[in-house]
Amino acid sequence: MDLIKKKAIKIIKKGFFLTIGSMLAAVSLELFLIPNNIIDGGIIGISIITSYLTDMPVGIFIIGLNLPFLFLAYNYIGLTFILSTLYSVSTLSLFTMLFHSLPGVTVDLLLAAVFGGIVLGAGVGTVLRFAGSLDGTEILALIYGPRIGFSVGEVVMFFNVFIMGSAGLVFGWDKAMYSILAYFVAFKTIDIVVEGLKESKSAIIISDKPMEISSSIINRLGRPVTHFYGKGGYTQEDKEILYCVVNRLELAKLKNAVSEIDPNAFMAIEEVHDVLGGQI
Repeated sequence: MDLIKKKAIKIIKKGFFLTIGSMLAAVSLELFLIPNNIIDGGIIGISIITSYLTDMPVGIFIIGLNLPFLFLAYNYIGLTFILSTLYSVSTLSLFTMLFHSLPGVTVDLLLAAVFGGIVLGAGVGTVLRFAGSLDGTEILALIYGPRIGFSVGEVVMFFNVFIMGSAGLVFGWDKAMYSILAYFVAFKTIDIVVEGLKESKSAIIISDKPMEISSSIINRLGRPVTHFYGKGGYTQEDKEILYCVVNRLELAKLKNAVSEIDPNAFMAIEEVHDVLGGQI
């Protein structure tokens, strides 16, 4: 029973955040972007243009244009992802219809592009973080891009160049440029929502004093350190290599701790997007 209860709670939590993400995306579209003829990329952008040309609700096109991509992806992507995406897209479509009669927040194009992009990115990022999607073109790019010799990013970029060009022809090139700005802001916001605001750094340290450095990091920073072994390509000497992960604020302390013990220590630092699990 405990397992069933945990699974039910997990499903409810996922459904809640998928709903919140879809609602935020709908707020961005209906209160910021669409009233100012600013579009997003992908299916949402195509839906906005088609809605403008046909005078039909944008929500109908959002769900109608995404469905073929979901059918194409059925045999390649898990059923859970398909259902999550279908729920998210349906919820987004519903919310756009509910919010359509509300007045726009601003008529200033710059404010609409920036804040619309932020809210849209927060919504899309929330959906992505909980294993859903609001854009079928990314699914298509993921499946068929490598088969035709293009990366996922290249396929998505091709779609968006075509969509932004269409926006220029329909709404004017100034609106197309504001649309690019909104897309860029949304893209950056998605990164923040999916990866989090807390940046982590990993450090690889090679020194002739590994135990002293390891003890200093553990005592001064309270961070675990992993030891593994290698051989120097130039000296052919066996080396003890240290690996640890710190946050952005601790990076300066780490450098000081290492340099105080061994100023000649080799240190390589990289960004880390996710840190999971306990001490090792």
